[in-house]
Amino acid sequence: MTALATVTTASFAYALRHGDDNLILAQRLGEWISRAPELESDIALGNIAIDHLGVARTLLTYAGELEGAGRDEDTLAMGRTERQFTNLLLVEQPNGDFAATMARQLFVDAYQVGLWEALTSSADATLAGAAGKAIKEASYHLRHSSAWVVRLGDGTEESHRRMQTAVDGLWRFTAEMVTPDDVDDEMLSVGVGADLAALRTPWNERVGAVLDEATLAMPDAAFARLGGRNGLHTEHLGHLLGEMQWMQRTYPGMSW
Repeated sequence: MTALATVTTASFAYALRHGDDNLILAQRLGEWISRAPELESDIALGNIAIDHLGVARTLLTYAGELEGAGRDEDTLAMGRTERQFTNLLLVEQPNGDFAATMARQLFVDAYQVGLWEALTSSADATLAGAAGKAIKEASYHLRHSSAWVVRLGDGTEESHRRMQTAVDGLWRFTAEMVTPDDVDDEMLSVGVGADLAALRTPWNERVGAVLDEATLAMPDAAFARLGGRNGLHTEHLGHLLGEMQWMQRTYPGMSW
């Protein structure tokens, strides 16, 4: 395989994984529509889900173009199996209660703010353009999730307990966001990808500041769950895809 072919393959994988992150997170957040604890939250989570879906559409479309195999955004979203998705394990975790959703969102938002900021300088013009738009949305998302984590963490005894339980339960999935693999290393070497190792400290600082304000303890980082980037997922992704893909799986190639 030539060096150019290797870079093109890595570019496809890179666009695909970040598209998958946003697609799966959008699906999770969409599950709150009509179920959120208040109307304002219902609308906010729906809008945040749409933001993530927009990023997913851009990146999956671009991934299809890079692959050159005729797969578009819909085919990549609805035509792949669980093992073919490369999203982070964190984004596929169930919503749980509202505290768990806000903890998951805080962790992802703090990561994506750094990621998109780094990718605005990407040598890949398409990725840089997508990042330039996404950073504005991610900054709002981070303000929203931070405010809720503080509100719940520094609220009643019950809300504090639930928020700490959520942070503790999801913490093991956070290291994957800033743990580079061969694809990340390849993209960084050609000036396309973000330096994930360099995002670790700013992520800790963003999250740590919110947890401090929320009177929550930062968990130990003794154990980390990895595997999503290699298609090794928790049992939750299969159930999510079963709901998300059932229509296209039942009626392949259907159109509206």
